[in-house]
Amino acid sequence: MSTVRATTVRCPHCGRANRVPAAAEGRPRCGHCKQPLPWVVDAGDDDFTEVAERADVPVVVDLWATWCGPCRMVSPALEQVATELAGRLKLVKVDVDKNPRLSRRFEVQAVPTLLILDKGETVARQAGAAPAPALRQWVEQTITTREG
Repeated sequence: MSTVRATTVRCPHCGRANRVPAAAEGRPRCGHCKQPLPWVVDAGDDDFTEVAERADVPVVVDLWATWCGPCRMVSPALEQVATELAGRLKLVKVDVDKNPRLSRRFEVQAVPTLLILDKGETVARQAGAAPAPALRQWVEQTITTREG
């Protein structure tokens, strides 16, 4: 199943708006200044394989729920990390209430649950909220180890 879903992302370097597909080969770059763009998309039971598991870059999966206070704190922190590490990772957000198959598959016991996938394999997992600097350190350590 191929999706043509895309989100509009403002380039943190030049400010231009760019359409970034939910699933694509490679890494998104600004059409104007060619700098890497943050890649933040939603996925669910039906398109998770295409959006997250087939990505060419490590994927941070945010398993969250609308009613979860800590999730609302973690979300902007993760988006900040995705912006700071643009071109090195993709952030995929999954609402566990709307996607019970993914919730069961990843054995989500608490939200938020964060995963890092590399070529579809879970290489790191963390439950609970953390501030942006701690999240960035966790993500960077994990993907740097994988890049090396």
